[in-house]
Amino acid sequence: MVRIGNIDLGEFPLLLAPMEDVSDPPFRAICKENGADLMFTEFISAEGLIRDAEKSIEKLDIYDYERPIGIQIFGDKIESMREAAARAEEAEPELIDINYGCPVKKVACKGAGAGILLDLPKMQSMSAEIVKRVNKPVTVKTRLGWDESNIRIVEVARRLQDAGIQAITIHGRTRQQMYKGTANWDHIAAVKNHPDIHIPIFGNGDIDSPEKALVYKNTYGVDGIMIGRATIGNPWIFNEIKHYFRTGMLKPSPDLNEKIRAVRKHLEFSIDWKGEKKGIYEMRRHYANYFKGIPNFKACRTGLVTSETYEEILEFLEKISDTFINTCSDVHCLE
Repeated sequence: MVRIGNIDLGEFPLLLAPMEDVSDPPFRAICKENGADLMFTEFISAEGLIRDAEKSIEKLDIYDYERPIGIQIFGDKIESMREAAARAEEAEPELIDINYGCPVKKVACKGAGAGILLDLPKMQSMSAEIVKRVNKPVTVKTRLGWDESNIRIVEVARRLQDAGIQAITIHGRTRQQMYKGTANWDHIAAVKNHPDIHIPIFGNGDIDSPEKALVYKNTYGVDGIMIGRATIGNPWIFNEIKHYFRTGMLKPSPDLNEKIRAVRKHLEFSIDWKGEKKGIYEMRRHYANYFKGIPNFKACRTGLVTSETYEEILEFLEKISDTFINTCSDVHCLE
């Protein structure tokens, strides 16, 4: 069994990655319903949090149905990160997660996110100070290194463990790679298999199918897998992976009815969280992903993103169901 502190995550947990403008409470609700074992908030600026910035405070919203959940913070100043961790703890998550992996220029080039991989003593000191400041378990998400010539991930893991970090998720790319190329899980396995490492190690990067999840599980020996981009428009991937692990057979892909039900639930959570106007607006970014691959769907997508009320969207979803499922397979039936 995999444990972080007193949090029992089962034999091989599947984690939802923290993704900016994606993994908000409505999206997390759908992923939880479909088998995610541990989830994280979008990353929260330490400076924004300690200054009561509205966007940062809003990201602290968590709900009982999401548990266990971690709040992820990022920043380059140790004192700000200490205070932000304490502020995040007041929201009563199961754990606090530190982002040492964000590759975005405006974060990393200021010494936060993956930028701290260029200063391992500071990374260790910051981690230790956060661990001392809060009572919740503290975990880290990081990358292999700044670039190919600066991959010191085993040393990173040892330093973090010495600082009191209780689990590490490693994205198998360097900061220089951003999200390009192939994730290198050999380095992740080197951390997991190192005799000095005894905390859970989770792998992240390129997991986009049940088959790949099983191969990586067996090949690299990690304690669990974190999935990011492959969940967008496809929250079913968690249960699909679990089904494949149990049976060796692929679970049938969700049909259009299942996708429409998920969209409705996602929309309802979004409206409950943000109110109708903002909830509808923020949901618009998800429609193309949920219905990706359906031929002749452009007119339907346009209808969904231009609808301005909950009732209009439900009516349009009903038309989509009638058109594609009950009548024919061509969107032009709507015209």
